[in-house]
Amino acid sequence: NALPCAGRPRADLVERMKTVGMLGGIGPESTVEYYRSLIAGYRQLRQDGSYPSIIINSIDVTKLLAWMGANQLSEVTNYLVDELQKLAGAGADFGIIAANTPHIVFDEVQQRSPIPLISIVEATCAEAERRGISKAGLLGTRFTMQARFYPDVFSGKGITLVVPPEDEQNYIHDKYLAELLKGVFLPETRERLLEIIESMKQQHRIQAVILGGTELPLILHGDQACGIPLLDTTQIHVQAVVARLLS
Repeated sequence: NALPCAGRPRADLVERMKTVGMLGGIGPESTVEYYRSLIAGYRQLRQDGSYPSIIINSIDVTKLLAWMGANQLSEVTNYLVDELQKLAGAGADFGIIAANTPHIVFDEVQQRSPIPLISIVEATCAEAERRGISKAGLLGTRFTMQARFYPDVFSGKGITLVVPPEDEQNYIHDKYLAELLKGVFLPETRERLLEIIESMKQQHRIQAVILGGTELPLILHGDQACGIPLLDTTQIHVQAVVARLLS
């Protein structure tokens, strides 16, 4: 009975390792954060020196935003399904869409996806429920704040979501596209976002804020703002992925 060579992973362990496929690039800055966090989260829980198996398909956010702006959601769905096919062909066991806004078509995409998907919205809802939150603010692109895909999931758990007034939604959306997606994080933008959160807290008594855009945690750092928790959808999504990788 010869011992396995030192430094060489056992074949049975390698065969059992799951692979996550990530649709990234929507946007690039948060995709980098996803990658770093997936590795860190995996290695924190599995302290045998191994790394997770990750396949990234970086797609074109400009196409998605143009289709969404024109309300051509079928084009968004087709594009995402086609790109998930590439991940499945490369060997991914399950997948994620590493952004909030494309989840506007998540149900349709999931039905046609060749691999199971982990929803960022469902993962965030589960975390909010775990924390006992019954009312939360929602920030993100205009598409995310105005669509039903967040409220429909959260209302099923008795959680009320509040969005800012339309002029503030426009401000957040414009800054998201013009700055955050391009990796530009300005102090004055951060201060204005904090003012919007404070206003929602005062007017609606929200207990937390959902950072429903994966670039938002890159400008709103930390676990709290204005005395209430920030739910970082990127990190919540990552935790769900790591749990699946290690299951």
